[in-house]
Amino acid sequence: MSLDALHLGAADGADSEKALVRKVAWRLMPLIMVCYLFAFFDRINISFAKFQLQTDLGFSDTAYGLGASLFVVGYVLFEVPSNLMLYKVGARRWIARIMISWGLATAAMVFVNSEWQFYGLRFVIGAMEAGFAPGVLYYLTLWFPRHFRGRITSLLFLASAFSGLFGAPLSGLVLGHLDGVLDMRGWHWLFLLGGLPCVGLGLLVLALLKDRVEDAPWLNAEEKRLLLSRIDPPQAAHGQGSLLQAIRISGFLTLGLIYFLIQVASYGLNFWAPQLIRSAGTENPSVIGLLTAVPYICGAIAMVICGRLSDASGERRWFTAGLIALGALGFLCAGLFDDHTPLLILSLGLLGAGVVASIPSFWALPPKLLAGAGAGAAGGIALINTLGQLGGIVSPVLVGRIRDLTGSTTPALYLIAVTSLVTAALVLFALPQKLRMRDLPVR
Repeated sequence: MSLDALHLGAADGADSEKALVRKVAWRLMPLIMVCYLFAFFDRINISFAKFQLQTDLGFSDTAYGLGASLFVVGYVLFEVPSNLMLYKVGARRWIARIMISWGLATAAMVFVNSEWQFYGLRFVIGAMEAGFAPGVLYYLTLWFPRHFRGRITSLLFLASAFSGLFGAPLSGLVLGHLDGVLDMRGWHWLFLLGGLPCVGLGLLVLALLKDRVEDAPWLNAEEKRLLLSRIDPPQAAHGQGSLLQAIRISGFLTLGLIYFLIQVASYGLNFWAPQLIRSAGTENPSVIGLLTAVPYICGAIAMVICGRLSDASGERRWFTAGLIALGALGFLCAGLFDDHTPLLILSLGLLGAGVVASIPSFWALPPKLLAGAGAGAAGGIALINTLGQLGGIVSPVLVGRIRDLTGSTTPALYLIAVTSLVTAALVLFALPQKLRMRDLPVR
């Protein structure tokens, strides 16, 4: 066979793979993205409910921060067991269970009328949602080849940006226009409308998703063979791979630390952006909602661009570090311009472009480290996410406490800027050789 014929065959194979990946993405990703959109909204809706909720229930900023953090405590405690159960019973059943139970728990927030009820239910919501994000990330490794995961992961996390993009203005409208409807406060409606649709989505997951490539009736035999040949095989069927083995892999705990620090920054944005805008002089809830969408718009744009560039080059580490450094610059500028609304919004745009887009960029790294670890990959991805979510415990309480002590959020913004720079340095200089190597780029 001639060299030209070999090149032609390779090109045809690459085109066939791309077409197949597009087909799988169109089949799976719309539903998964909508589910993830509601999952992320479940985390940020508390930030929009903050003003009315604190007024009605008389909470301090420290109490609010503690309640926000207890969501993460529940999430962290049940994260790894949830993902190990997902591996045993199958992603379809377990993700459906997660969505239905957290949807009901979120809707139950309408019954909260005391500080302790707020703490308890926030913990329960976190426990019910535990395992969703890493479960979906693990699920994607079963359906997409490694060299497409940068853009696929970016597509998934694009839903989080859409959640802020659409959820922020919608939350402002709900708080402003449904307040008093059926004798319910606006923040009651916010939790009700965020929770009940999740029950329906859980039923759709149960009906439409499949656990394995082999079970997909919408793929023919040749498509299944090609897709399976390009995906890292889970080796648990041969008794290989465990969570303990995953933890012992060089670089595993470093990834956990990096994700912890990323989440300190992420929760700083998610829980306090509306407060920053309000403190700068904007009072109207609808306007606050619209302005809060800006960092998520910038994050969505950066996410798509960087996901494609990362896949095209095969480079993961430098993109992740660069985005985190951009987020650090955004936090610094937000502190400097905390009383000037136009410049604050520009700062939040930088912050969102860096922090929001750094998360999917980061998540291209753990599957690369844990490739072929079977159950260890499922539990390992969950544990990295768990270690990261501890940042969601630290960040809201830390910012709330600093605000109560100083009357300003600015010192906390500077502190998060410094931790973000440390994070970027860890990504560049502390990861093992396996993660320093480029992936095979998509042609």
